[in-house]
Amino acid sequence: QVQLVESGGGLVQAGGSLRLSCASSGRTFSTYGMGWFRQAPGKEREFVAAVKWGSGTTYYANSVRGRFTISRDTAKNTLYLQMNSLKPEDTAAYYCAANTGGGSMVYTGSFGSWGQGTQVTVSS
Repeated sequence: QVQLVESGGGLVQAGGSLRLSCASSGRTFSTYGMGWFRQAPGKEREFVAAVKWGSGTTYYANSVRGRFTISRDTAKNTLYLQMNSLKPEDTAAYYCAANTGGGSMVYTGSFGSWGQGTQVTVSS
């Protein structure tokens, strides 16, 4: 099992930036990839971005492509999400997740370990 702890959320004005971090521990050697998902009140959890841990191949939702950048520090077992040009519709709880079994990197069902979430609120 992989344990995940997110940090870096907060309140920001539209057009601003935030950087989320996700520290992982436990069976990190088994990580195939990691990703960020978000969930707004009354909505389903949705894919934001993901990265394959070994190759560094990245994946983005169309809604954040060009504004968000996912990266990882393999030495520190830490995942990041740099969020620029934030919009009010980016407001949500953001969750870090680990995929240890392979398969799709954009499907929530591929990710078996989840963090507790960090709130991002973008004011207009």
